[in-house]
Parts: sequence; structure tokens; C-alpha cells
Amino acid sequence: MAKKSNAGAAAPRSTVAIHIGISDKDRGAIAGGLSRLLADTYTLYLTTHNFHWNVSGPMFNSLHAMFMAQYTELWNAVDPIAERIRSLGHVAPGSYAQFGQLSSLKDAPATPPKAMEMVRILMEGHEAVARTARSIFPLADKASDEPTADLLTQRLTVHEQTAWMLRSLLEE
Repeated sequence: MAKKSNAGAAAPRSTVAIHIGISDKDRGAIAGGLSRLLADTYTLYLTTHNFHWNVSGPMFNSLHAMFMAQYTELWNAVDPIAERIRSLGHVAPGSYAQFGQLSSLKDAPATPPKAMEMVRILMEGHEAVARTARSIFPLADKASDEPTADLLTQRLTVHEQTAWMLRSLLEE
């Protein structure tokens, strides 16, 4: 999927002015970044859930359970990201078409790969989501947007730790 550089958040719907100490321009830029993060998170959620259903082989039990814990965490992450976008006065993307345009991740393979290839794909997905989250920090920092910075820190912690755990499975 092609990653969008600046846009991403739909224009505000409300005609009521927002006075939270962040300019309209900065709120739009941050919402655009968060829209990309939301798309990446949802895409990784779908891939992880797909792999949970379709994993097979000698590591079935452990990977099936691990993937369930991971997709559950991702599912629980999408709402706070979308609600932060809304708090900034923008509409959160929520369609497959929008997510496909905004996500930096590829869709899940049509044919389920072998178990360790699933692990590699998910590791790379978590690293990509971490990069997306990290790319929003300069926008949040410039605007003194501490709630977004806090959200990004939480997401980075999860994605970097999950990538490490998946990477560990790939070592010989």
C-alpha cells in the first residue's frame, strides 16, 4: 500500500470552533499522521487475525495463542487512535478503501504462508507501525500535543516489544 505523506484525515465536519491550544493546521497534520497510524494498526490487526485462523504446523498451539493475544491488543488500540483523531476535530477513516490508501503495510497474502513466514511478516508489520508512530512525534512535539505524544509512546512500546518477541522466534 502506498503511504500518504501529508493528508489522511478528512476535513472537520463540525462548524463549531475548536480552541484546545493547537492550531487548525497542526491539528490537521497530526490527525493525518494518526489516520495513517490507524490504517497501519487496522491492517496489522487483520493480518494477525488471519494468521491466527490459518497457522498450522508444529508450533500451532503457541503461535495460535500468541497471535490471538496480539490481534486482541491491536483491536483494543484502534479505538483510542480514532478517538484522538476525533478529539482533534477530524473524521477518522474507517473503510477498507481508506485504510488501503493510507496504510504502509501490505495486505495479508491470499494464500496463508508457512508459520515462520507468518512470524516474519508480523515482525515486519510491527516494525512498520512503529516507524509510522515515530514519524508523528515531530508534529505532536511542535504543537505541544502531549495527549498524542502519550498515545504514540504507548503504541511504540507495544510495537517495538512485539517485534522483538517475533524476531526472537526467527533466530536459529
